[in-house]
Amino acid sequence: MASKALSLTLYNLALPLGLVLMLPGAFIKMRRRNGRWQDLAQRIGFFPRETQAAIDALPQRERFWVHAVSVGEVGVAKKLIARLLKTQSDLGIVLSTTTPTGYALAQELAVQHEGRVVAIYSPIDLPGVGRLMLERIHPTHLVLVEAEVWPNLTASASRLGIPVSLVNARLSPRSERRYRKFRNFIGPIFRMLKQVLVQEADDVARWQGFGVDAERIHFTGSIKYDPEGAVVAAEKIAALRGVLTQTGIAPTQPTLLAASTHAGEEVELARVFLRLREQVRDLALLIVPRHVERRAEISAELQGLGISPALRSVAGSRVEAKAPVFVIDTTGELAAWQHLVTLVVVGKSFLAEGGQNPAEAALAQKPVLFGPHMENFAPLVDLLLKKGGAQQVADFAELEAACGVLLKDEGKAKRMAQAGHDALKIHEGATMRSVQRLIPSNSQL
Repeated sequence: MASKALSLTLYNLALPLGLVLMLPGAFIKMRRRNGRWQDLAQRIGFFPRETQAAIDALPQRERFWVHAVSVGEVGVAKKLIARLLKTQSDLGIVLSTTTPTGYALAQELAVQHEGRVVAIYSPIDLPGVGRLMLERIHPTHLVLVEAEVWPNLTASASRLGIPVSLVNARLSPRSERRYRKFRNFIGPIFRMLKQVLVQEADDVARWQGFGVDAERIHFTGSIKYDPEGAVVAAEKIAALRGVLTQTGIAPTQPTLLAASTHAGEEVELARVFLRLREQVRDLALLIVPRHVERRAEISAELQGLGISPALRSVAGSRVEAKAPVFVIDTTGELAAWQHLVTLVVVGKSFLAEGGQNPAEAALAQKPVLFGPHMENFAPLVDLLLKKGGAQQVADFAELEAACGVLLKDEGKAKRMAQAGHDALKIHEGATMRSVQRLIPSNSQL
């Protein structure tokens, strides 16, 4: 087993090359997702004056730095932060994100909890940058969400005596296999963590396999799948119902929602939709792409099928009566949209590996379908399938048949929706259990 010093040395030798290879793509993504050049200064530890003033004004006795890389992790952080703030009245939180879309959601949370939450961009994990940001933020605890164990930042916090916790820890079988190739060098980094709060009971053994002491690993369940805090505001659902009506889709219409789709899936799902309309004449299709900057590409592909989609980002945009397709090219609304549809199909599960999170659809009590590739959510998929709360299909032809059955058999659709919702009760209380580990003195709350 390598030492911590050797692991960090090897990491820092490889890091510059990795950054050089990643930067062109990162810059392109930043521009596509409305990132700003001036925000790059935050990535090396220099905040705008007003941001630093807001951080300095946070409560100092307890101040958490929570890092969540993008939209999905920010969703977890949002639930965790709401419970943390409710549990401890003198707690301040700095929430860092990596992507512009994640940052936009973090800013919304900061506005909601003004004076107690400040949103920033995360640091590049270069030597010295993490320490500089720790000195500017002065956190009493560093909380990393899901899989964001950065070696230099974690080591800097450890040297400064700041405990580091990994919450909602995610380690898929694929990630475990990849990490095991470098176990001797990764283990010393993981062992710097004060605690690892895992989503699944089976994850305990996986983390022990990387050298983390058993007493530091705690099974809390998944914050993401915890029904607490998952209730979408009725006002938001009502507002989106109005948007749907304005675009030409009635709330009573049967509607298929394609959630978090990736390249190539939209056009195939649109073909499925067109064939299903031969059976269900008033069927509508909502597409929520994982990356909204692909809107032009998606529109062009749909137009190639003879579909002129309405776009959420275009005011007054209306669907065509012959093929009502609505592309939701805005962020932060997927959870609410899922309350307004009949069926949900999970993206990244047909033409790419990994899948996307089906929990929000299950929590919204909707029937959930996904393709063969849900590797990143294997425990959840197994749970939903075992309880009859979802259906997995092999390809788009099988998806078409399954959707046809559910659209015609309302009773079966309702039973699947209820079973999916009930299956997630195993994770109920995960948010509170995580808070109790982060703030032990308030464990009685």
